[in-house]
Amino acid sequence: MTRGDALLEKLGDRLAGLRGRITPNAEMDKITWFRAGGLADALFQPADEEDLAAFLKAVPEDVPLTIVGVGSNLLVRDGGISGFVIRLSAKGFGEAEVVGSTQIRAGAATPDKRVAAAALEAGIGGFHFYHGIPGAIGGALRMNAGANGVETRERVVEVRALDRKGELHVLTNADMGYAYRHSAAPADLIFTSALFEGFAEDKDVIKAAMEAVQHHRETVQPIREKTGGSTFKNPEGTSAWKEIDKAGCRGLMVGGAQMSPMHCNFMINTGTATGYDLENLGETVRERVLEHSGIRLHWEIKRIGKFRAGHEVQEFQGQLL
Repeated sequence: MTRGDALLEKLGDRLAGLRGRITPNAEMDKITWFRAGGLADALFQPADEEDLAAFLKAVPEDVPLTIVGVGSNLLVRDGGISGFVIRLSAKGFGEAEVVGSTQIRAGAATPDKRVAAAALEAGIGGFHFYHGIPGAIGGALRMNAGANGVETRERVVEVRALDRKGELHVLTNADMGYAYRHSAAPADLIFTSALFEGFAEDKDVIKAAMEAVQHHRETVQPIREKTGGSTFKNPEGTSAWKEIDKAGCRGLMVGGAQMSPMHCNFMINTGTATGYDLENLGETVRERVLEHSGIRLHWEIKRIGKFRAGHEVQEFQGQLL
């Protein structure tokens, strides 16, 4: 019996009545943009916030839960993920609605680009940067996603979230504890939707800003590759890609993983990369950058799951390996 089948058998009637979709032994390489990684014991896609709350109340707290979005900024290790992976459904959590002259409410599974499009349609400025971020709102809230000089924290009014027991919380902007590519909100909270605020702006101005964002992405980023976006956070006072380039890591390969020759802070799966290849490449780059410039790079890509036996990657701590 597989781990996934054993998990569902163990929970038995606890999951009865849920309206969402449960998939045992879920192939995470079908979800992540890297197209790599092992199996999750089970995947749950709740129908809506009420269904998610019922699931959280039904599943014992000793069963691990991992929340994922659209998989754009995610590296899943080859040994897979224990317990349940929760992925919010587009139908239940994927809409953006204009709720005031300058406000938008969006579900956590709403693509960032859809929020930008809704803002354009309503003549609401301040959301053009989302047009260039290949993720969903839940991830943007968690990591304070930003681009083109604007960050998520500048637009957030409040966030709805469920805790591990299925209880609802409404967090203010201050409650989110935002910093660069970081939120201090409790890690066990699952964001379900958020209210954003922009400002009135001419649609032609918004459209021009969105087109500039798109042009920048197409000319400097490998957007047609299997990539997870920016691999490392920008160090203070410089850019990650500049330090990677100076350390001679542009185009560097480990197995089927490569630092993009086009934008060397982007890792790409050239076709055969495993989770091990990708993470090993990232740690190799961290070592070489520290050795070259004394700068310690920090991962922006979220890495989850277990290593496959015999293919563990040691996190570089600052001493030569």
